[in-house]
Amino acid sequence: MNARQNEQEGFAALVLRLRAEGITSKELLNAVELTPRTLFAPSPYENDAYSQRLIPLDCGAFMEGFDFAVRLLHCLAVKPGQRILEVGTGSGFTAAVMGRIAERVMTIDRYKTLVVNAQKNLEKSAIRNVIVRQADGSVGLAGEGTFDRILVTTAFTALPRIYSDHLVSGGILIVPIMTSETECRIVRLTRTGSRFDREDLFTAPYLPIVPQVASFL
Repeated sequence: MNARQNEQEGFAALVLRLRAEGITSKELLNAVELTPRTLFAPSPYENDAYSQRLIPLDCGAFMEGFDFAVRLLHCLAVKPGQRILEVGTGSGFTAAVMGRIAERVMTIDRYKTLVVNAQKNLEKSAIRNVIVRQADGSVGLAGEGTFDRILVTTAFTALPRIYSDHLVSGGILIVPIMTSETECRIVRLTRTGSRFDREDLFTAPYLPIVPQVASFL
């Protein structure tokens, strides 16, 4: 099976699984279909790009399973014209999908290796409205104003106030929270004025955030 056939079959199987969960957003699924995941998976794992397995990346990071990544984006509900912040770039895949819908996406990671590789992946995908930056995700993103949507893909031990302050009224923050030493859950915060509505969604494979920029990786 060639790469294109693998992409087509992998996407078709995903659509069937997501429909069973009630996820049918044409805008999101079109963006996913236009973003070949094989361009973001390391070459030894290209055949697993459309699977539900975790795929190892450099620096101890990983790509989420395909279904999990799309489920996260469904919960984030990205709309055209929005400004998005992603904390935890990884391979760049989720940023690329969001970039096909939103006006502008900024994605940050503490590891220079991941930032460089993600930038290359985005260039291969012809995505031009995603900015990749090396930064310490534990301290927020000073000087960048507010965002309509924020996706965090590294776990905090408590709700990070610094990111809720980056959120506009009507905005949505998706963040993994450690509920015990071994369990992590995805939490969605929706801001309305000064009020935040919290929803606990589902378990996640993320690890606690590590502060500071990595100097050598």
